[in-house]
Amino acid sequence: MSSHVADAAVAASEPGNGIVPRLAELIALRQSAVQGRQGRRGHYVVSGRAASTQRGRGMEYAESREYVAGDDARHIDWKLTARTDATHTKTFQTERERVTLIVADTAAALYFGTRVRFKSVQAARAGAVAAWSALRDGDRLAALRGSQQQSLVPPAGGTRGVLRVLDALSRWYAEPPADDAGLQLALERATRVLHPGARAVVLADPASAVAVPAAVWSALSMHVEVHLVLLLDPLETTPPQCVLPLATSAGRMQVDLGSESVRQGWHAAMVGPVETLARQLPGRRIRVSSLVSDEASDAWLTAPMQRVVG
Repeated sequence: MSSHVADAAVAASEPGNGIVPRLAELIALRQSAVQGRQGRRGHYVVSGRAASTQRGRGMEYAESREYVAGDDARHIDWKLTARTDATHTKTFQTERERVTLIVADTAAALYFGTRVRFKSVQAARAGAVAAWSALRDGDRLAALRGSQQQSLVPPAGGTRGVLRVLDALSRWYAEPPADDAGLQLALERATRVLHPGARAVVLADPASAVAVPAAVWSALSMHVEVHLVLLLDPLETTPPQCVLPLATSAGRMQVDLGSESVRQGWHAAMVGPVETLARQLPGRRIRVSSLVSDEASDAWLTAPMQRVVG
């Protein structure tokens, strides 16, 4: 651990170039996470429900008791209910060390940017803020991405756990991984490895997130607190009214963003997925927020999701 800190101290004077995330800049975001956490209560994103400073439901079953109004229906003890003819619910031991898992989308669309930094760099920075914030909450940290091989940083506590996650984020978001297998695979793995009461912070391009089947999101959020952070670029949210030259696999082309019909199509393609996710996922107990690449990297901790206007 000391070698990581020493390396970061040496590199601290080297500012990030906005294209590749540096481990030192991710470490330096610790203070932003502390400040963001202090202002977080009561301001947590779309669902309108403030993040609790209490631990989530524990991982170990304790006992069953008779059901009372307000108990979570998902934890009804159906076997005991059938035997006794009275509804019973399971209770769990209080969790002492919750796990926060950072799920990193590494789709090629993230390695792009027009202002301040690439979306991939902003994703790494948002992940760093999440990691430092989780450390302050007393959580153990883990991270994974979708790949053909198991790309998992196993849970670990303390500063050592954070540094392992930050190191992984700085590598994963340095360039598009050749073995990226998609966000859906990463979420399915997260569902398998996380225990009830854990927390998942998902960093994703909107196109990746909207392509994930609803059933996959529901399976993850059934017993886990999920916060989806959507990464955006200013060009996507507020395109200039001009003729924009583009290079595509089919060759060069020009997009007339001064045309109202073209702007409507642009909005549907770039912002439409964000609006769809913001409308649908809160109903599945998933918090959704957006983070534009030129915003402060801790803005998602406190700001409610707002409709993006293109």
